[in-house]
Amino acid sequence: MAPPLVLMLHNYPTLPLDHPDAASEHSVVEIAQTLGRILEEDAGFRTTSLGLKQDPTYLWAELKRRKPAVVFNLFEGNPDNPETEAYVAGLLQWKGIPFTGSPLRTLALARAKHLTKQLLRGAGLPTAEFFVVSELPVMNCPLEWPVIVKPAQQDASVGLAQDSVCTNQEQLESRVQFVLDNYGVPVLVEEFIAGREFNVALVELPELRALPPSEVIFPTDRPGYWPILTYECKWKPGTADYDATPPKYPADITPRLADRLCAIATEAYRLIGCRDYARVDFRVRPNGKPSILEVNPNPEISDDAGFAGSLSSAGLSYREFIVRLVEHALTKTHAPASLFTAPRAESLAPARS
Repeated sequence: MAPPLVLMLHNYPTLPLDHPDAASEHSVVEIAQTLGRILEEDAGFRTTSLGLKQDPTYLWAELKRRKPAVVFNLFEGNPDNPETEAYVAGLLQWKGIPFTGSPLRTLALARAKHLTKQLLRGAGLPTAEFFVVSELPVMNCPLEWPVIVKPAQQDASVGLAQDSVCTNQEQLESRVQFVLDNYGVPVLVEEFIAGREFNVALVELPELRALPPSEVIFPTDRPGYWPILTYECKWKPGTADYDATPPKYPADITPRLADRLCAIATEAYRLIGCRDYARVDFRVRPNGKPSILEVNPNPEISDDAGFAGSLSSAGLSYREFIVRLVEHALTKTHAPASLFTAPRAESLAPARS
């Protein structure tokens, strides 16, 4: 009997290489190739790759033609329509094909940062104060300065730069205008939290486990510098922002803070309905109180990304993690699944104090 066929599904890069956001989109092709080799070499799977553009009927036709046993879902959405990330998961669920990562409901919710924050607050989980802008002029800012301006439906730090932090109304209106012009509505305006930044990676194969927190180390010797993870920090090696923000695995923090971050991250993971793996990002105020910045289902899992560093700090093999993702997906039902499922009751429990 032939080994199971794994379809490495990813978005087909459409942005030109000189586009400021091209790096994050083009990287997924190389990631898919690398992960395919791991699955073939370490577990004997057969793999095939598919880059998806705008037409969902192409995916439907290729699923029928190739008949994969499982889909390794690396699709991140099209640049001009980020919601397609969730649509693809929905098509896989509809067709009843097992796939790695989170389902439609989770991807759609997490993509809308402003809606996720409302849900976090409703469940008693800590997150920064915020408001949403859909058109100009911007209301007089009800938050204390400084604030940070983000595209509400982008990820991977797309649209984040040093100019994203604003200290007055004029700067705020200018940055909101920029985001509206380049990324559309809505725009998220958030309280800027001065403090340390941590990431908690979580895996669920099948038991849910929060890995030791990692920390983003920001420079302290750059006048006028805002300690934030800009797009350049994540995607532009050799730039000042990238070189100045090394991660630390694991973070140098007290066991009490580590436990607190892991507990909140676990509750957020369950609340949002993540599956297989995710990452929760935090800022911790100088008084020691953490706030969730973002819940990231299906974060980047290249061998040089932060998730791989968290696996290593927990003593887990990266290559084994990739194989187990597929093996775990193969245990899931092949029957067409409901596109929307209610979160588990325990996921609604408030965070421990």
